[in-house]
Amino acid sequence: MVGMSGPHVVRGSVSLPEAELMWRFSRSSGPGGQHVNTSDSQVELRFDLARTEALPEVWKARALERLAGRLVDGVVTVRASEHRSQWRNRETAAVRLAALLAEATAPPPKPRRPTRIPRGINERRLREKKQRAQTKRGRNGRDWS
Repeated sequence: MVGMSGPHVVRGSVSLPEAELMWRFSRSSGPGGQHVNTSDSQVELRFDLARTEALPEVWKARALERLAGRLVDGVVTVRASEHRSQWRNRETAAVRLAALLAEATAPPPKPRRPTRIPRGINERRLREKKQRAQTKRGRNGRDWS
């Protein structure tokens, strides 16, 4: 992390424009000593997913569907407060949002094509089953005197 890495890339050539990101800062809990009571180091990053023009329509629809549980009026929110500096928390929040959107806009996996079990494998399994049954059948104690 060397400098605010401008537009945060979601995937390929698609990135989040800084103009569409809404930042809010507040006092963070956790370490910081006397300084913690005076600095607003916790970062809340909001991105209006429903109204954005930065994402292709297909991606937007996919993300809206997958993130439905996280959205409030079409806006996705990410919080970061693990660092003592606001700047590092900003970086963390932006990276987290980009990763979240990358995962939500990823294409669905290809459906699995069912394959048949090769005949040889099935025959070997049945042969081994018969062998095992034979072994167990030979264990009953009727022949012992």
